[in-house]
Amino acid sequence: MAAWTNDQLDTIARVDEIEISSRRTDGTLNTPRIIWAVRDGDDVYIRSVNGPSAAWYRATRGRREGHLHASGVDTDVVFIDADAAVNDRVDAAYRDKYRRYDASIVDSINSPHAAETTMLVVPR
Repeated sequence: MAAWTNDQLDTIARVDEIEISSRRTDGTLNTPRIIWAVRDGDDVYIRSVNGPSAAWYRATRGRREGHLHASGVDTDVVFIDADAAVNDRVDAAYRDKYRRYDASIVDSINSPHAAETTMLVVPR
């Protein structure tokens, strides 16, 4: 698998929202969904605030491939279930990046329900 460039990582860390699309079994992309993403070192993580029942999250379960778009970053990606060991770091990254939002909003993306959907997003 490829690695993120420093410019891509900086962009993802800077923008509030990214768009992700999962790849269907026929190879086409689902409708993009706007979500939050965080950077932890050289890695990018995403979560479903609505937990595993969210349609976009369920769609990633099939091929585990998709596409990410964020302010000039436009790349195919792979979705990898993250090990629970990263959850504290990802929680902290969400708190830091989105601290200007109401605490209840940030708490929802860091809830145990959301944390169980944490995925590492890797360029393909």
